[in-house]
Amino acid sequence: MKVTVISGGVGGARFTRGLLALLAERLPDGKGGTTAAVTVVANTGDDLWLHGVRVCPDLDTVMYTLGGAVHEDQGWGRRAESSRVSTDLASYDVGWEWFTLGDLDLATHLARTQLLREGRPLSAVTAHLCRRWEPGVTLLPMTDHEVETHVVVDDGPTGQRLLHFEEWWVRHRAILPARRFVQVGLEDAVPAPGVVEALRDADVVILPPSNPVVSIGTVLAIPGIRDAVVATRAPVVGVSPVIGGAAVRGMADACLQAIGVETSAEAVARHLGLRTRDGVLDAWLVDTVDAAAATALARDGWSTRAVPTLMTDVPATARIAAAALGLVGL
Repeated sequence: MKVTVISGGVGGARFTRGLLALLAERLPDGKGGTTAAVTVVANTGDDLWLHGVRVCPDLDTVMYTLGGAVHEDQGWGRRAESSRVSTDLASYDVGWEWFTLGDLDLATHLARTQLLREGRPLSAVTAHLCRRWEPGVTLLPMTDHEVETHVVVDDGPTGQRLLHFEEWWVRHRAILPARRFVQVGLEDAVPAPGVVEALRDADVVILPPSNPVVSIGTVLAIPGIRDAVVATRAPVVGVSPVIGGAAVRGMADACLQAIGVETSAEAVARHLGLRTRDGVLDAWLVDTVDAAAATALARDGWSTRAVPTLMTDVPATARIAAAALGLVGL
């Protein structure tokens, strides 16, 4: 069985961890894992250069989560972390005080940067880093090109300015109204090696509860990826990142507002769309509090179901993954 997940950071990582637990039960390999081949195509639009190193937040969150090293309370970064380097850098007035790199995390970024400067593409570097953590999946960046999401915000009565997404998200907590999102470098990007094949050859493609605008949306914006999702013979199922009119995590509502989409399970589904109507989905899983959305979507031809979708722990997340697969007969 071949499963391809299009992922952002925390939500996608936690969903995939539950998915792997489910597959280990259904298709065990006798060693605690699964015989299923799982590929995660991760958003790299949040990537940035900081302190001279290349930081890839979503790739690292997936790698740490599946590798058992993530800071569980945060959902990102390394557990048992310290910040002596960032604290000392601040004394030199270097960097951003609102974006702290942990000491252990910094080692990952230093290793990545060295390998990139040796001329290796990001996909090969990611594979090298994953050899340490053994995440149990093939982890692929959406592209080997540098594509960074920026946010257009108002600057004074008549002007606008461009902020890196991380500055808008972390420093400003998405309070500054976003006028639009711009993927800098998108026009030159192509899918990383293996991405199109993973979508083409999959038995199922899953869109987990990641940010539909700047995570899922950015991956789909890479030329060739959306076309591969539309063309795959595999069913494509998504899990709503919105429960009861609120984003499960983060400020996805601010992102949805910027593109004129209501923060609701039904509206996000219709934004992504059915493949039979120029969209990317065949099925959509919502939470029980959004049962009315499931009813409305079903009347309009969607394969949908309402179940508890809050990822409280790994067993609960495995049940969510089972429900998602069940929607497409797996």
